Amino acid sequence: MLQKTASAPVGNPYLRLLATPGARAFTAGTLLARLPMGMFSVSAVIMIAGAHGSYALAGAVTATGLAATAVVAPWTARLVDRHGQARIAVPATALSALGSLALLLCVHYDAPVWTLFAAYAATATAPNTGGMSRARWAHLHQDDPAARHTANSFEQAADELCFMLGPVLAATLCGALFPEAGTLTGAILLMTGVLIFAAQRATEPPVAPRTHAASPLRTPGMPALLAAFLATGAVFGALELVSIAHAGGAVLALQAGGSCVAGLLYGSLRPAGDIRRRLLLCLAAMTVLMSLPLIAAATTDSLLVLAGCLLLAGAATAPTMVTAMTLVQRLTPQAQLNEGMTLAVTALLGGVAVGSAVGGRLVEHSGTVTGYAAPMCAAALALVVAAAGTRRA
Repeated sequence: MLQKTASAPVGNPYLRLLATPGARAFTAGTLLARLPMGMFSVSAVIMIAGAHGSYALAGAVTATGLAATAVVAPWTARLVDRHGQARIAVPATALSALGSLALLLCVHYDAPVWTLFAAYAATATAPNTGGMSRARWAHLHQDDPAARHTANSFEQAADELCFMLGPVLAATLCGALFPEAGTLTGAILLMTGVLIFAAQRATEPPVAPRTHAASPLRTPGMPALLAAFLATGAVFGALELVSIAHAGGAVLALQAGGSCVAGLLYGSLRPAGDIRRRLLLCLAAMTVLMSLPLIAAATTDSLLVLAGCLLLAGAATAPTMVTAMTLVQRLTPQAQLNEGMTLAVTALLGGVAVGSAVGGRLVEHSGTVTGYAAPMCAAALALVVAAAGTRRA
């Protein structure tokens, strides 16, 4: 196992983390590969709606891709655990990139509508690069819980940054160049990033001996934790849709920015105590802070006040995700780590889809003010589910 260099900086935990031999190279690759994750859905909506004049069709196509990912991603992660990151990630990413290019061509050449669904579903083979990166950190620092905590915080901040910059980059490219530019650029970035990441073989976790271990789903405590991920995803999906309907997409950058900063600060701390209790505290804080956008929307028309409330609301999301992902790592056997983390991400994405649907229905029938109740209620549900699971664990 690689160790941190003796000359690593002693003050900043993130500098110490990145001083790990090989860490900067695989981190650069995974950041490149993750940026398109915030680009593809926005690019697809702009591209399809522009060509077909239907946001309903664009939404249906992206929802199909999300559903396909929920089915395919755990299988891809299982293959990664069994055969190694580089061996599986590169061909799986190539298939996903080809799906994106097929979608681009189908839209550009006005192919039958069914081909859009088939092409976007093919992108579901993309591996969970964030999960693979977290697995590398867990392998490199398996005897250092403090370093793993910092690594999980760094990865969550990276996720927030990519999902904050990705939609902006996609919209800019599609508007300034041509409608297919966002999808094309995303496919290139994804393939390039995974190739850089996979080339760093020295930091790749070794493939564990193949066993007949049960699915991580059967691990005690895991089903309740995944249910909490599902509810947390509904927080994100509802908050995003309602905020776009109420004030436009620009204010969402503040929520992601607040989460990014909070994640980095959380990673610089050394939280003590039982991790399950810490998760409950994070979920309780998220429930309270998610009430702020509802209060702001109900009491004032000021976008500045709403933006500030979204910034504060984002402050609890990264610590919640960091703590939950750390708990996933503790519950999942080392040989199935990619599969366990991908199951968590899949539950999160499923929740995003549910939250978007519920938030959209509330906005359409009751208005955006009522819509802001959805993320608060979803956070409260996550807290209840996690508390019930903790009592049984």
